Amino acid sequence: MNYDGYCLRRLIDKWLAPSDTSPIRIKRFQLSDKVYREGRCVCVESTKPDRSLAIFFFRHDDGLWYVFPPAATRPAMRAA
Repeated sequence: MNYDGYCLRRLIDKWLAPSDTSPIRIKRFQLSDKVYREGRCVCVESTKPDRSLAIFFFRHDDGLWYVFPPAATRPAMRAA
């Protein structure tokens, strides 16, 4: 599988198509929930003359970025 499409820069280009007339602004969020550790959620804003758009990107445990949050880690128990 080609993971190049899941780097943050490529996803921003795909979803927001930044240009000189519609620049982007990146905000990083530090969420208190254990699921979203530091640096795991980024909000990218694009401003166009008639509207603005913001998309959240989430970094998963495999190091790739997606537009949906990672699944919560659930408690598990095994018999040895």
